[in-house]
Amino acid sequence: MSVIEHLEALRRALMIAMGAWAVTTVIAFFISGQVIGFLVKRAGIGHAVYFGPAGGILTELQVAIYIGFVLAAPVVIQQTWWFVSPGLHRHERRFILPVLVATIFFFALGVAAAIFAMPLYISVLSKLAPPNVTYLADISQLIGFVLVMVIGFGLVFELPVVLFVLGMMRIITSKWLHKNRPFWFLGLGILANFLTPGVDPLTPLIMFVPLYVFYEGTALLLKIIGR
Repeated sequence: MSVIEHLEALRRALMIAMGAWAVTTVIAFFISGQVIGFLVKRAGIGHAVYFGPAGGILTELQVAIYIGFVLAAPVVIQQTWWFVSPGLHRHERRFILPVLVATIFFFALGVAAAIFAMPLYISVLSKLAPPNVTYLADISQLIGFVLVMVIGFGLVFELPVVLFVLGMMRIITSKWLHKNRPFWFLGLGILANFLTPGVDPLTPLIMFVPLYVFYEGTALLLKIIGR
């Protein structure tokens, strides 16, 4: 493909991805109120407030944009793989569909893990507050924290997909992953502690355990297929 053809392909992929995000955002706006209610209840707070006249509607719009991104993620991921597929060899293209499905699956798994862990996160952060201080939940800040947490978990849980793709591109190998296992163990532990609040040993394990399982599973898969 020429440079112009690459730019045309990129423009097409971006237009489809952004169009899908716009459509899903509009659809999500009609259910954003129910989603906010669910997240507040799930966080164990029971009641939240907003301090500006437009705070409620702006929060609903913020939630709709995030939900739209999550719902449009399969289209965005599919367009990304469609754009990079011409640069792959024929024997490598057969992995596109499994990798596409795995990308969507692990992102959804990360979102589910974040929602599952959310009450624990809120509880730990509340206990770290100074004495005689009461948390008054500002809905915009609460939802912003929750949504960043959800998207963050979804992206971090893409670790096995990233390692597998790097292995297929021969940038890394299963032998390299096994040789550097102690460094990965330490690095994933630091990452989990950095991305999770609290001083207790339990909270970081919510992220560390699945990440390390993903790492070992990906290394084993690469070894099985000879990479």
